[in-house]
Amino acid sequence: MKPKLLCLLGPTAVGKTEIAIQLAQHLKAEIVSVDSRQIYQQMDIGTAKPTPDEQQAARHHLIDCVDIAQSFSVADYQSLADTAITEIQNRGKQVLLVGGAGLYFRAIVDGLFEGPAADFLLRKRLEQEAAQHGVKALHDRLRTCDPEAADRIHPNNLTRVIRALEVYELTGIPISKHQQQWHPENQRYPFIAFGITMPRELLYHRIGQRVDVMLANGLIAEVESLLSAGYSRDIFALQSFGYKELIAFLDGKCTYVEAIEQLKQNTRRFAKRQLTWFRKDTRIEWMDREATPDVVGYILRNIRENIHIPL
Repeated sequence: MKPKLLCLLGPTAVGKTEIAIQLAQHLKAEIVSVDSRQIYQQMDIGTAKPTPDEQQAARHHLIDCVDIAQSFSVADYQSLADTAITEIQNRGKQVLLVGGAGLYFRAIVDGLFEGPAADFLLRKRLEQEAAQHGVKALHDRLRTCDPEAADRIHPNNLTRVIRALEVYELTGIPISKHQQQWHPENQRYPFIAFGITMPRELLYHRIGQRVDVMLANGLIAEVESLLSAGYSRDIFALQSFGYKELIAFLDGKCTYVEAIEQLKQNTRRFAKRQLTWFRKDTRIEWMDREATPDVVGYILRNIRENIHIPL
């Protein structure tokens, strides 16, 4: 029987990194990042990437793997994660999955939704429509038939927008519904998962504080350096929150105050979407950090008492 993975999940700014490092030190574990943005090499401050000291305190995997201009899919992530998990387990170490990317988490433990085969004529038609009317027009159409997928897929991510529309046109079922049809019997890894949360007002306050710290640590300079290096403003990585708002400011499309308020609002919305996704997975045991101040101790006691993970 495969060793169980230990998973620590939750929204951005809830404090997963701090807890994960403590757990890793107690369990002699290695951390596999479950984050869709920390995978990129040049995006450090805006993605709240673990600092060099934090990465030295516990070994991390799947951070700084991909250039921001490189095409990278969930399937690519799954492949890298499988390799990291195998290598960690072969060293006799505990695997600790940590992050807030729900789709990446499900890709590891449950696999990927394969869906209908590609219809290249349909894709070509949709690509032509995007060229004529803009990607936003396709994204608006997606929102009418699959608002959940539209919330998850950035309007500039043409590949994913087209795939979602393709699945809907071929099956009549939104891709978001297909992606909920994972079956426990097909689970790829045994695991135990803990979700970290806190009262929404406190989480939103922490998000605001985190943005302020990012700015103090040089987030604007990080964005400027990426643009100066010649990276297009339209690449998917730079259209994520934390970057697109400051690009708009640097381009003179909004004031500094407006950009920061938009960044904080977009981060709050992202955290809400993360919680909505994870809450649907009944295999996750949730802990409120306010009600359970010693989260690390609780997790350690739980896994030992229930012999979930060999220690």
